[in-house]
Amino acid sequence: MRILTKSFVVFAALTVGTGALAQSPYYNDLGCRQYADAQIAALRDQANSQAIGSTILGAGLGAALGAAIGGGRGAGIGAASGAVVGTGVGAANAQNAATYLQQQYSAYYAQCMASRGYPPAPYTAPAPAYGPAPVYAPQPSYPPPPRY
Repeated sequence: MRILTKSFVVFAALTVGTGALAQSPYYNDLGCRQYADAQIAALRDQANSQAIGSTILGAGLGAALGAAIGGGRGAGIGAASGAVVGTGVGAANAQNAATYLQQQYSAYYAQCMASRGYPPAPYTAPAPAYGPAPVYAPQPSYPPPPRY
């Protein structure tokens, strides 16, 4: 029991002293996720405000056109149709912005992980999968037909 306790204490001292377990295996991943998220935070806020703004702008333009064309009753119809069109345009723009944001996030994350990692392994040419085809001797064939 005494030997087991001493070996455990030595192992614990070496582990703490060298910092082998102090760093989480996900430390780089979490740090790069936070970095990428911080880099696109302003873009994300801008995309969200643009989606709301385009919906409001579509409703306003629809109301203005409806009032100009059809009087008071046309303003309500124009506002409703403008809201529908504005929502559709806002949804399309939001989807495009979300794709762009994901691309930016992925680029920042990949750049961060590459800067923290080891260099890639050098390229080595793959070994040939198959050897050359064997060459066979010519096979015997039928004798030529007799002449009459």
